[in-house]
Amino acid sequence: MDEVLLRSLTPSVLGILVRRGADFAAAEDAVQDALVEALRVWPASPPRDAKGWLVAVAWRRFLDARRADASRRRREDLVHEEPAPGPASAVDDTLQLYFLCAHPSLTPSSAVALTLRAVGGLTTRQIAQAYLVPEATMAQRISRAKRTVAGSGVSPAHGEKPRARGRFGQPGDVATVLRVLYLVFNEGYSGDVDLAAEAIRLTRQLAATIDHPEVAGLLALMLLHHARRAARTAPDGSLVPLAEQDRGRWDTALIAEGVEILQAALARDRPGEFQAQAAVAALHADAPTAEETDWVQIVEWYDELTRLTGSPVVRLNRAVAVGEADGPRAGLAALAELDVSLPRHTAVAAYLHERDGDLATAARLYAEAALKAPDLAERDHLTRQAARLNTRRRP
Repeated sequence: MDEVLLRSLTPSVLGILVRRGADFAAAEDAVQDALVEALRVWPASPPRDAKGWLVAVAWRRFLDARRADASRRRREDLVHEEPAPGPASAVDDTLQLYFLCAHPSLTPSSAVALTLRAVGGLTTRQIAQAYLVPEATMAQRISRAKRTVAGSGVSPAHGEKPRARGRFGQPGDVATVLRVLYLVFNEGYSGDVDLAAEAIRLTRQLAATIDHPEVAGLLALMLLHHARRAARTAPDGSLVPLAEQDRGRWDTALIAEGVEILQAALARDRPGEFQAQAAVAALHADAPTAEETDWVQIVEWYDELTRLTGSPVVRLNRAVAVGEADGPRAGLAALAELDVSLPRHTAVAAYLHERDGDLATAARLYAEAALKAPDLAERDHLTRQAARLNTRRRP
């Protein structure tokens, strides 16, 4: 059984059912039933047209459920009888599913879970394992998300012809879709699902569906970050800062692909935040050693990111880059303009004070930052930094 094939077909099959008039929640349930049936039947009797088979079975399951629900009989005039067997529609509804799953009425966590289920084709169990929550909890989250989308009036009227935008009412825009995918990527991996790899797969799929420079920018950013993954942790699981990573362990093929995609996007002269972030990542990837990093150009890209987003997190990262390009005191001056309650502000201050030679202040700030760290790996790293400086200061 080709699980990758099933997962790749899931969004288009789901989109066909929604386009025929099925509400999102019912269509998603019917598609999941069809996938279970495929797992049972295909090993002994694989179909010639996999997508057509899934569409036919899912549509039958939807009709069966519809007819069994007496309270919905009044809406049966919206549903045509099962179409004659034949090839599945060539219309690709995948893009609209991305928009549905990024609907603005959903919370970020619900949008991510629904995207992984509806577009990614993952099971509830796999998603729950990836997020380290009970399967029942994830099932409730996904069910609520489906009900929210189904109740928001975004399903098309039956027989309505496809349009490039807005066919499902007011789904999320491209920027929202990209943020959802970036959230998936940043979750990393756990259990038997590698969410970073899954996010790259889904973003590749989106890039093949829509011609948009920011989609390309996000894909490039993911590839460039993913290329460094093997070097990010030591054998004992501890974090390895970028400057200390073994660059021989970086994936040069992913870096080359990411740079090529980024260059094509930037050539269109429609700048966006993901393209700018990818440009920063590309400059890091291009440097043979940490000392040869082009920090001046990185500062320029952070200036562009600040213009595009106004994000205080971007300005925090810019302060680090300024500290590398113009010296730690310039970095501390840039940091002084930011709110001290900003996440990782204390860790950045510790680093810049260490670069400036003030080891006592740096050690104290590393220890403070460790108490505020969002996860155990970062907490351990900052604690070791504080201990290292305290050891250096002893007579």
